[in-house]
Amino acid sequence: VIAIAHRLSTIARMDRIIVMDNGSIVENGPHEALLAQNGQYATFWARQSGGFIDIKAVI
Repeated sequence: VIAIAHRLSTIARMDRIIVMDNGSIVENGPHEALLAQNGQYATFWARQSGGFIDIKAVI
């Protein structure tokens, strides 16, 4: 299944998340690993959640 979403909470439970920038893959992995990388995904997650959404609340 391929899912494209603007709301990251929609895809947070996916086995693998691919982050693209200008047509190139810049990050990929599960939600927790992407947050730990502190990259683009983590930045977007913090912006969308205001830093308050716990992944366990999404699951």
